[in-house]
Amino acid sequence: MVLWVTLLCTLVSLLLGGLYVLGVFRIQRPNEPPLDKGTIPWLGYLLEFRKDSSEFLKRMQKKHGDVFTVLIGGHYFTFVMDPFCFGTIVKESRSKLDFRTSAIQLVMQVFGYKPIKATHSIVHASSLKHLMGDGLTALTQATMESFWKLLLFNLSSGEENQVWQEENLFHYCYNIVFRAGYLALYGTEPPRGAGNKEKAEEQDRLHSNQLFQEFRKYDRLFPRLAFSMLPPKEKREAERLKRHFWNMLSVRKAWQKDNISGWISDQDQLLAQNGVPEYMRDRFMFMLLWASQGNTGPTAFWLLLYLLKHPEALKAVRDEVDKVLKESGQEVKAGSPPVTITRDMLDQTPLLDSALEETLRLVAAPMLVRAVLEDTSLRTSSGTEFTLRKGDRVALFPHISVQMNPEIHEEPHKFKYNRFVNPDGTKKDFYRNGKKLKFVNMPWGAGVSICPGRFFATAEMKLFVFLMLTHFDLELVHEEEEIPAIDISRWGFGTMQPVRDVRFRYRPRF
Repeated sequence: MVLWVTLLCTLVSLLLGGLYVLGVFRIQRPNEPPLDKGTIPWLGYLLEFRKDSSEFLKRMQKKHGDVFTVLIGGHYFTFVMDPFCFGTIVKESRSKLDFRTSAIQLVMQVFGYKPIKATHSIVHASSLKHLMGDGLTALTQATMESFWKLLLFNLSSGEENQVWQEENLFHYCYNIVFRAGYLALYGTEPPRGAGNKEKAEEQDRLHSNQLFQEFRKYDRLFPRLAFSMLPPKEKREAERLKRHFWNMLSVRKAWQKDNISGWISDQDQLLAQNGVPEYMRDRFMFMLLWASQGNTGPTAFWLLLYLLKHPEALKAVRDEVDKVLKESGQEVKAGSPPVTITRDMLDQTPLLDSALEETLRLVAAPMLVRAVLEDTSLRTSSGTEFTLRKGDRVALFPHISVQMNPEIHEEPHKFKYNRFVNPDGTKKDFYRNGKKLKFVNMPWGAGVSICPGRFFATAEMKLFVFLMLTHFDLELVHEEEEIPAIDISRWGFGTMQPVRDVRFRYRPRF
């Protein structure tokens, strides 16, 4: 009898524990946001959220207001859609709201890298040194030289070079920008003996292109890999690709390169000094590649596409870069060497800056997540005070809240190249309900988790577009073709990608 009672109690305990894990007993406490667990225990709204995060959040906002808590795959997420709350959340102490919890899980899941306590400070310090200030000036020059090697190495003044060449725009932009950034950061092939510089450069072009092809395979799997939703065959492919990149980007191979950037070398040395084993540093190298190059190429594609679809924008930006080039004492003409674009020149392009900012507003859609480490109070712009529960996660999705908000950006679905600049070239301010907003576009995140490489990424994309506009005539093959829709499976992971490519053609301007 005692045995049966013991077994029964054990079964009841397991059942109650299972129901608790599934979220059956969760109720909304006083002052907590509206709670919506969905109809499926534990899963909650996972399937709907993954199908189309943006549409799901719009529906929840309409149903519950600007702050609400939903169950997604065993975790409770409180989404805050009020932009006036963003400053409070991103500035909150890490002892209350911590971004590292989710970040650690993600990088382990998709890159196989297990961060140490010092990883964030190492990345931050190295980025501050090499991706900003004087370090950025040097890296901009290295990226400029990479673009010469990939874009302009075969330009000539012969008639055969005046014909139109046709390409897929997304593939072209992603390929060139990825490879230029990779060569600038991870180094170049050393010449083997005197007179072999050309052979080394050809090897750089070949190797970087091969690396890009494999990167694209992994990039296509990335969203489902991050959510652990890959079928067995694709999961095996993802693991194969991981091992490939751990090998190709290994620190042992990296140190055999010339011109490796300080950003890469410093971080590897600091990790080694902190006792991180070599195999884990190889994985860190892979993580840095995706972090630095996973979004710049797609953004460059959208920027060029929007310019090509809006002739007035294309003319205005091209006139601006031509003016900057002329003031630097350079011009593009037959037989002349490729132009040199410096960081100072990139700082003189307010219209290009605005066009890039507008592009990011339309297509950058990161999700900012913090783990709630202790009960935390949040006051909305309407004066309502909510309590964020310890153990939950709080999330921001700026693409809906600010970037596509018609109360902040008039006609938000339209591309307006000069939206972010005043006629005198200064940056424009934005308001909601008469109150000035601090956060009106958040492609890089915000607060302690803001992208440390944002200045380099911006310089990289501007360099590419500057070169394309100064050296080439560009046009769409089918001018009336509509701008492709975005791939909704990538919501939350940075710059969105198109569901299809677009054909364009180009030829030298001289």
